[in-house]
Amino acid sequence: MRSLQHEISACRLCADRFAQTKTRHSPRPVVWFQSSPRILIAGQAPGLRVHEAGRPFADRSGDRLRDWLGVDSASFYDRERVAIVPMAFCFPGYDAKGADLPPPAICGATWHDRVMAALGNVPLTILVGGYAHRWHLGPQKSVTATVAGWRGLAPRVFPLPHPSWRNTAWLKKNAWFETDLLPSLRKAVKDELQ
Repeated sequence: MRSLQHEISACRLCADRFAQTKTRHSPRPVVWFQSSPRILIAGQAPGLRVHEAGRPFADRSGDRLRDWLGVDSASFYDRERVAIVPMAFCFPGYDAKGADLPPPAICGATWHDRVMAALGNVPLTILVGGYAHRWHLGPQKSVTATVAGWRGLAPRVFPLPHPSWRNTAWLKKNAWFETDLLPSLRKAVKDELQ
């Protein structure tokens, strides 16, 4: 496990790609997992604040996600129990208009199978956003359809939208997410962390 963590931390596969983005940043993989966690949070890619902090979900999206899960920061960042594995370990940068670039596919192709094998059989997997949905579940119709079908995956897997502020309108339009899915998710998380 330590060898894999070190390899990912030292990865520079996307250095040239990142140098060409609006942010012109260097790779800084955010590696946050140990073997045999109780919960896997599979995300998309770190944002700029996470890139700067070197800690996953160290932003407003993380605040919202922790609220959805019903956990405090100490529980969320407990690497012995919670693994956070995005589809790309580095911040992919912004395009010319300032929008987030998608997670580079080479990151998932290079690391994801090895990380999943190293984690072992994780009792609870939380899939955050469409990129994670597609990798872990296969082709999907849409984020809304995938999240709406959560009962068919629970209690071992919960697909979520991304907790970004950009999805506030989605959350208002889909009130069932808060009233139906979140109580079940919080119970599953609590059960695994006890």
